[in-house]
Amino acid sequence: MSGPGHGKREVKEEKSGFYVTLIVNRWWAQYTSIPLPDQLMCVISSNVHGRDEKGRILRRTLIRYANLSSVLILRSVSTRVLKRFPTMDHIVEAGFMTQDERKKYESLHSDFNKYWIPCVWFTNLAAQARREGRIRDDVALRLLMDELNLYRAKCSMLFHFDWISIPLVYTQVVTIAVYSFFAFCVVGRQFLDPAHGEELDMYVPLPTLLQFFFYAGWLKVAEQIINPFGEDDDDFETNKLIDRNFQVSLLSVDDMYQNLPPTGKDKYWNESTAQLPYTMATMAETLKPSFMGSTFDMRMSDDPEQNQQVDASPSMNRIQTPLLSRFYAAAASPAISLKNFGKGNRISHPQLLRLRSEGIFPSASPNFNRREDPDAVGRIDEEETEDEETRINETCAPLSAEMERKDIPIVTVIGSLDDSISSTEQPSS
Repeated sequence: MSGPGHGKREVKEEKSGFYVTLIVNRWWAQYTSIPLPDQLMCVISSNVHGRDEKGRILRRTLIRYANLSSVLILRSVSTRVLKRFPTMDHIVEAGFMTQDERKKYESLHSDFNKYWIPCVWFTNLAAQARREGRIRDDVALRLLMDELNLYRAKCSMLFHFDWISIPLVYTQVVTIAVYSFFAFCVVGRQFLDPAHGEELDMYVPLPTLLQFFFYAGWLKVAEQIINPFGEDDDDFETNKLIDRNFQVSLLSVDDMYQNLPPTGKDKYWNESTAQLPYTMATMAETLKPSFMGSTFDMRMSDDPEQNQQVDASPSMNRIQTPLLSRFYAAAASPAISLKNFGKGNRISHPQLLRLRSEGIFPSASPNFNRREDPDAVGRIDEEETEDEETRINETCAPLSAEMERKDIPIVTVIGSLDDSISSTEQPSS
């Protein structure tokens, strides 16, 4: 049996579990929202052409604008990046921005964060490159703009994650619930021994200790990762990400532009099935059979009639269970009410009536519970049968012609309760 304490414990577990799940999902979403230039730099390197100095400047400037936008947004949300670039002079000195670009940036006045300005410079420069023929068609320009929009969307998500935080009242409620629960457990889970003059029964409450370790541990984990852009050991290393993104992106659009290794025949040129080598430490993995699917080794029937292919025909009779056929028949016309639905379908299936008479299913007949005379058990008067048949015909009158042509079985109950109930089918009038 579960008492009031059990219910309170379940509520506390749900609150703590939901809170930790929310924090972990938010933590991972913030990491996946950090802008990475990998896709954008591949598009720039393959679609912005020109081996001359002008083409090289164009590609390097485009990817530098993208990196500048990420630095500006990370500087707004990460403590580590802000300490590394505390002023715009440090950004200019690091090479993300020139002095002319800084003047242009500071001349644009806005009350909001201006991390998006380098993205606008990117779009204008890409349009200029299209007019000059550096980008050869509109499809390449569209691809470049789509990748930039994805990059800018991640910068925007970081800004909104920092702006819209988890409500403080949620954190306070979960914290108070966890610590107050265990404060009451310290008193409420002490047992008194009346045989020793109401002395405390000293013992080690292992279940309570485990609960405290689990719930308090979950709460501490949530408190540690609620802001991953701090300076803790487990927070995101945003400065390393900036270094990696800047170095890799410039290498991709400049040194690797049309700098391809010579192509030739690969090692498995003359082999129809390439087999990669294994080491002695991993040789045992070759003995495992390849996974071909869940039904690959399933045994099928050897009967040729079961494996013979036939064409599906609309006139073919559908296989339906007796229970589902009642619902299909009822759905044919909206004129069948719930009251008549139970009566009409109860008569149309005599095999179900036999099961009810044997005690397997409870009887659904309206006259079953009214039979109180032991001598008259199992008998239905002819007048009641005629009245019931008349009501069925009146109820089924609005049905379609196809439903009217179907045979309606009439149930005739003879003998006592122990006798079997037989049914004969007669065409409805």
